[in-house]
Amino acid sequence: MTSAVSSPLVRVERAALGIALRIAAMACFAFLSAIVKWSGERGVPTFEIVFFRNAFAFIPLGLYIWRTTGFSVIKTRRPLGHLTRSGIGLIAMTCGFSAVQRLPLTDATAFQFAAPLFMTAFSAMILGERVGRHRWGAVLVGFVGVLIMTRPSGHMNLVGVALALGGAVGAAGANVAIRQMADTERGATIVFYFTLGGTLLGLAGSLFHWVTPDPKTLAVLIFGGLVGGVGQLLLTQAVSVAPVGVVAPFDYTQLLWATGLGFLIWGELPHPATLAGALVVAASGVYILHREIRRFRARSAVGAEAPR
Repeated sequence: MTSAVSSPLVRVERAALGIALRIAAMACFAFLSAIVKWSGERGVPTFEIVFFRNAFAFIPLGLYIWRTTGFSVIKTRRPLGHLTRSGIGLIAMTCGFSAVQRLPLTDATAFQFAAPLFMTAFSAMILGERVGRHRWGAVLVGFVGVLIMTRPSGHMNLVGVALALGGAVGAAGANVAIRQMADTERGATIVFYFTLGGTLLGLAGSLFHWVTPDPKTLAVLIFGGLVGGVGQLLLTQAVSVAPVGVVAPFDYTQLLWATGLGFLIWGELPHPATLAGALVVAASGVYILHREIRRFRARSAVGAEAPR
């Protein structure tokens, strides 16, 4: 009797913990974006910010690896896969950081939500997955939301918009690359090689234009790396605690954190078109997630019924 009663309670508690971890991860990423914007305003080059973001992310990541996988994290069967995933992901990071420096924080964050739309298209083109009319419809609706956010009247930095959308495309491509490696590679290994690649790329890019930060800016940059690393671990832990379908919709809370930080630090108020477009994109993203989960469950049910 006790187990029958406690089992649903345990599921609810794990779901609540997963949601809390996901929201905390989104807060970390919003703070990281604010740090990127603040540092850029003080003349720190983008590649230098990429270096600090990844180099100091190794502190929380290293502690996590030490407590879990140990040195076995470096073992991989897919070195070229890691190179591809890291390259695409770092292009996305560089574009995203550059966009944050050119757009209001809320706008730059809102454009990131287009990533699931591109990922759906890439899944069909690269992975050969069947994408039904419902998901294609959601993708089209999502792109309408993107058009609303771009405000065709011309009152937005078009270079910033292009960089933000480039970041979303890159993030989608990186996720597709991760899906291709997920059958042989552990999550910690993927994160380790991506962070290592980011550190090396940021350092290499900084050699051509290094600006020595003052003590205050240096402290903020280091804090940004720590926050980025913690956010990545929280993101991973949330999925391990609760189903992705439960926690993923809370990714959109990053927009709330970004709006608050943008107002408190820069006095930015989000444009109504940004909020309207973001709601459309978010709704289409949640619907795509819903269809993905239904498709996965249907495939799992067929597999469970197949003769062994």
